[in-house]
Amino acid sequence: MKKKAILFLGFVIGIITLTAGESSTCLAVYKEGGAPAVFQSPECPTWSLPKHNDDSRRLRSICQSATRQGRRKSLEDRTFCTLDFRIPVLGSNGIIRETSVGIVAVFDGHNGAEASEMASNMLLEYFTLHTSFLFDATYSYLSQMSKGMLPNKEGGHDYASQMPGWDETVGDYVLQIGRIKFTLSKIFNGDFHLEILKESLLKAIDDIDAAFCEEASRYNFNSGSTATIVLIADSQILAANVGDSKSFLCSETFHSPPEAKATLLRLYRKGRRDGASKRLKDYGNFQLAASKGLPHFAAKELTKDHHPDRVDERSRVEAAGGYVSGWGGVSRVNGHLAVSRSIGDLPFKSFGVISVPEVTEWQPLTANDSYLVATSDGVLERLSPQDVCDLFWQLHTDAPLELQYSPSCLYSLADCIVDTALERGSMDNVAAVVVPFGLENLPTERSREVGPQNYVEGQSG
Repeated sequence: MKKKAILFLGFVIGIITLTAGESSTCLAVYKEGGAPAVFQSPECPTWSLPKHNDDSRRLRSICQSATRQGRRKSLEDRTFCTLDFRIPVLGSNGIIRETSVGIVAVFDGHNGAEASEMASNMLLEYFTLHTSFLFDATYSYLSQMSKGMLPNKEGGHDYASQMPGWDETVGDYVLQIGRIKFTLSKIFNGDFHLEILKESLLKAIDDIDAAFCEEASRYNFNSGSTATIVLIADSQILAANVGDSKSFLCSETFHSPPEAKATLLRLYRKGRRDGASKRLKDYGNFQLAASKGLPHFAAKELTKDHHPDRVDERSRVEAAGGYVSGWGGVSRVNGHLAVSRSIGDLPFKSFGVISVPEVTEWQPLTANDSYLVATSDGVLERLSPQDVCDLFWQLHTDAPLELQYSPSCLYSLADCIVDTALERGSMDNVAAVVVPFGLENLPTERSREVGPQNYVEGQSG
């Protein structure tokens, strides 16, 4: 316990350096109305929404983004990607380090672009605000705890143990912020900031939906949007999904000779079915490649679709008084809406359509994870996640197949995805974001100590 007390004092010193904190009045505004209220309140002058006529802030990374209108009357899909959002956090030794966070998102709008436009414009601002306020609340709480005395090494309790933060059942201080709960020991582990980021994202999505529904009510908007959002921090990722857009990884795996032969034959036959001009360059080379085995990209899906005919989704809709029926081969809420979760879609809110995302746990990225991809369902009409990973593999491997590519494949993988989907017959808007990475390209951290810097500056893709 003595060691914990020393570490805690290190945290307190770091806290004083880290932030001056929000004003008590602005904190009250935040507690009452969340991010939208803060941006609108004169009590919070340091927070204001930027104008969105300059996209340069989105381009300072290795992200690749692309959208196409396709055969629709207008383009309602939106994308967002940045890998250089930075937050200061405290290490277990009380030293401040700056962690860079990546945010990758696709918003597939329907019945208008108003919802997807607001979501893509507000995501970073709302996420930034929640991150700031939640960290401020955490560090302020720890600072208040430091004014009391910690339990002594004999285990006796003093004034501090009577504070609301002390939990007798776990024998530790407990801090609860929103839906997350920390013990002091977990904070010392140095990864509690990942849970803060997760909570900030959930709050940002909730606030975006609330703000848009207010606008929709005022201006009679009927539009809605999906949202698939991936956070990258400390070489880990977390995915949140609302609707039927999708995010996935293309991860390199080695195929044995039988697997290699099956893969090459599958790609050849699929190419022929798709009408592509493909032929074996040389059967001998094909046999040779297969005999040695070869690396390939496997798709690892991060999200699950929210279609109304999914058992749990149907149950919620029907419990709220809605119904699910098919039209055009697609299940729909009340015969109209093809997703059971979305941002906006105000007319369907009373029938069980919610904006609450399904969220994965943080999971480590490995050296084999080569690409992160997020797409709208217009892409998925013609390309499965594995099709996309196959395409990337074919582009970057000397495979014994003769291929014809869209010209855009030569300069952008995101453009390659959307153009290929359209060429194969997609009738919808299409959108894609691709982050190509090895571990050396991931958002990392840098310490404010003097020493070597490991931070990787993002570069325009």
